[in-house]
Amino acid sequence: MPREFSASLGNAESELRALWLQAQAGDEVIYRDVLCRIARLLRAYLRRRMAGSPDEVEDLVQECLLALHLQRASYDPAQPLSAWIYAISRHKLIDFWRRNRRYGAQNDPIDDVDELLLIGEAGDSTSNMDLARLLAELPDVQRRAIELTKLEGLSGAEAAAQIGMTEGAIRVLVHRGLKRMSQLVKVVMK
Repeated sequence: MPREFSASLGNAESELRALWLQAQAGDEVIYRDVLCRIARLLRAYLRRRMAGSPDEVEDLVQECLLALHLQRASYDPAQPLSAWIYAISRHKLIDFWRRNRRYGAQNDPIDDVDELLLIGEAGDSTSNMDLARLLAELPDVQRRAIELTKLEGLSGAEAAAQIGMTEGAIRVLVHRGLKRMSQLVKVVMK
């Protein structure tokens, strides 16, 4: 684990780990709080590594949080929480670098999709949204496209092969699914 990641966690490791375990036991309020704390740590960690792509930091933070949420059962309480968080975020960062190297020049940014599931300071209304509920609102094929590309880190071609569609269709499904999820978040925020 990089020194700066563990240093940013500092003495908070035991407190954060205790909160995570309470959240795992079903405390939703603590779960939102611990995700907000983790999001702040991830932002600092990823900003340093993504200096050339500052507009992409928040997207990657959200991908990491989503992966933590979906993989929360894989956390071994006998291990440091920071090591588990770092491993997941490092894989998401590597996936980001691969996508941008391979597909960055081919893909235009999608400016009309708002920042999705922006978990920031405690009290943000978006932090009250449960990602699973948002994904459940999507048609199965859109949900699956988002899960494969954004959560599992597959390329568009790999996701297309699994679903049995073209790579372009996958990009459209992901775009429309994220846009729909963004609209759902906006409705809840009003």
